[in-house]
Amino acid sequence: MKITRKRFLELSGACLVALSGREILALLDSPGPSQAGPASAGGPRKRWGMIIDTKKCAKEQGCTRCLEACNTTHNIPAFQNPAHRIEWIWEEPFEDLFPSYETPYLENSRKGEPTPVLCNHCDDPPCVRVCPTGATWKRTEDGIVMMDWHRCIGCRYCMAACPYGSRSFNWLDPRPYIKTLTADFPTRTKGVVEKCTFCSERLAKGQMPACVEACPEKALVFGDLNDPQSEIRKLLASQYTLRRKPELGTGPNVYYVV
Repeated sequence: MKITRKRFLELSGACLVALSGREILALLDSPGPSQAGPASAGGPRKRWGMIIDTKKCAKEQGCTRCLEACNTTHNIPAFQNPAHRIEWIWEEPFEDLFPSYETPYLENSRKGEPTPVLCNHCDDPPCVRVCPTGATWKRTEDGIVMMDWHRCIGCRYCMAACPYGSRSFNWLDPRPYIKTLTADFPTRTKGVVEKCTFCSERLAKGQMPACVEACPEKALVFGDLNDPQSEIRKLLASQYTLRRKPELGTGPNVYYVV
């Protein structure tokens, strides 16, 4: 069969489109920044996690020291409008965190009880899968879901994908709203998403997350979930804990003693 020049060009173009599509799909399916790092060489991997003891947390009514420590450490702006609020760690009523477990007989003392909430640093974080620029990724060496604010384009796909509401968007320039500037931590700009990073900058110095260190009741326990001898693993073996929406299959790494 004779192929005209026009037909040849049409077939060539179709092949190029098909090949380009295949390359794009391969890129989307390829490992992101989470596959790079010290642990990729085969060294021991950590998996950071946290336990929040809701009973201990409730002992000191009105205490918000964990929130204040986080806000100061990470230059969180103090927006008055709730729609603009930036929250790395915040509080929600106890019954709102675990609606699947709520019964008519829930202790009256627990209803409305403010309970700390933060990013769960999931084993399979949906926010990472949808980010088009790699601005959020999961670190292979320790499982922390990180943020690169310079790469964030403000599309907010990650916010839509997160089932825990753990991300905030800067609708305004946050810098004029920072009460006390912490010089050794970067500030952000208008149009980017941010969230808790388990104080990765403090962990690099051998320190605990700011919220853990600030809690007077020691209600927050942080540690390596892959270490059977760690305090967090021993607590998980001896205490009954819940995770938020585990049925979604994200694998949250924040546990609550109830």
